[in-house]
Amino acid sequence: MVDRTQDFTSGLLEQIKGFSRDVQAVEVGTVLTVGDGIALVTGLPNVRAQELVEFSNGTLGVAFNLEEDSVGIIILGEYIEINEGDEVRATGRINSVPVGPELVGRVVNVLGEPLDGKGAINASGGVYAVERIAPGVMERQNVFRPVQTGYRAVDALIPIGRGQRELIIGDRGTGKTALCLDAIINQKNNRPGDELICIYVAIGKRAAEIRRVVATLEEHGAMSHTIVVAASASDPAAMQYLAPYAGCAIGEYFMEHGKDALVIYDDLSKHAWAYRQVSLLLRRPPGREAYPGDVFYLHSRLLERAAQLSKEQGGGSLTALPIIETLLGDIAAYVPTNVISITDGQLFLEGDLFYSGQRPAVNVGVSVSRVGGDAQTKAMKKIAGPLKVDLAQFRSLAAFAQFGSGLDKDTQARLDRGMRLTELMKQPQFQPEPLHKQVAIIFAGTRGHLDNVPVNRVKEWESGFLRFLEMQYPDYPAKLYEKLTFDAVEDILTTAVKDFNATWN
Repeated sequence: MVDRTQDFTSGLLEQIKGFSRDVQAVEVGTVLTVGDGIALVTGLPNVRAQELVEFSNGTLGVAFNLEEDSVGIIILGEYIEINEGDEVRATGRINSVPVGPELVGRVVNVLGEPLDGKGAINASGGVYAVERIAPGVMERQNVFRPVQTGYRAVDALIPIGRGQRELIIGDRGTGKTALCLDAIINQKNNRPGDELICIYVAIGKRAAEIRRVVATLEEHGAMSHTIVVAASASDPAAMQYLAPYAGCAIGEYFMEHGKDALVIYDDLSKHAWAYRQVSLLLRRPPGREAYPGDVFYLHSRLLERAAQLSKEQGGGSLTALPIIETLLGDIAAYVPTNVISITDGQLFLEGDLFYSGQRPAVNVGVSVSRVGGDAQTKAMKKIAGPLKVDLAQFRSLAAFAQFGSGLDKDTQARLDRGMRLTELMKQPQFQPEPLHKQVAIIFAGTRGHLDNVPVNRVKEWESGFLRFLEMQYPDYPAKLYEKLTFDAVEDILTTAVKDFNATWN
């Protein structure tokens, strides 16, 4: 009996020694109503906007609507097991996502949790708030380095610079996602020290589509420099709404550490739909097309976070390629006009061009890149000038030639060259080209070396010339990349194309 008393006494003394006077106050609220991924909660008077809250079953939510007597919570997960009267605890943490190089090669959700079955991610970069303030004017500098997409039509005519925001817009099935995937795949052609980390944000896509995208990137060896942030169509609208902000925060980590990142938002049309759904469920007043009044700010605060930082800030960059899906080419709809006004340029993809075999189906006549020209290499800029002029003349003459006959020799020659240049702008999917191949092909086309090649044999000539150049002039790429000027390789290309034409039949 004495032993038991001593054991009890010693145990009690140990507990007294370990007693801490630190008291943690936790705000606990109560669910009033729940449904459709939204919960109305009372009893959280000090909760902050975008603060994470935790329901009694462990599901997380984000404080979205701060009202006088209640808080509108968007639920990040299944809401079926949440009932009226359940407890809700404020966590004191703003909605954030883990960041760091460990995420490269992984597929994650909005919370940074792995979806690829490859184990937990121990992110060394800590966590970044999903909503962050964009870099200020004095923290930026001009765009001056290119993002090579691997497409001649884009890199030569509508170039994209690192730190730019270039909208990709077009109807369903015109190759918007394919163009972005090829841009990701092409980054493996970058030279050491010029790497680009890619973040692909899938918003509202079917799970099968997302799996297909990941499989494509793995097949072409592109997942080694890519992070996929997925919010599929089966996920709650809240997850789809937060997905692009999470992807942007992950990209900002690399930018702030002096590296270059590319974020693709596929697509912001579905993002706007998800935000509209959440806003209507929270009884926010609807405006045009039932979107809430701040739908412009929804995308502007996201895309403004893309930047080329100054040298004092580390010199990193974050490039944004938002995708917008139009209906029957209607770019005057509410969301497309908003995003067009925010971005630094647009790539218009047209269904008529796509189905006529012009792929990528970029309408170079109406597409524009407002700042990308400053980022082009000197070699590309020199040969792209004549290409723009020749294609512009071809478009105007082709329209005129439909109504007339008996064209003079000069007009006919320009039409013939335009047809061959248009053929050179066609490229198959998943075959993006490095810079040195683009320069060689565009040089041959604009200098008239294909004028005697039948239009239906242009692609055959092109592949043959690239093989010939690789075998007979193996030092050509190194000379181009050494100075990135056209003068360094003009003599090599002139000799090479003449030698090839002398043997090609």
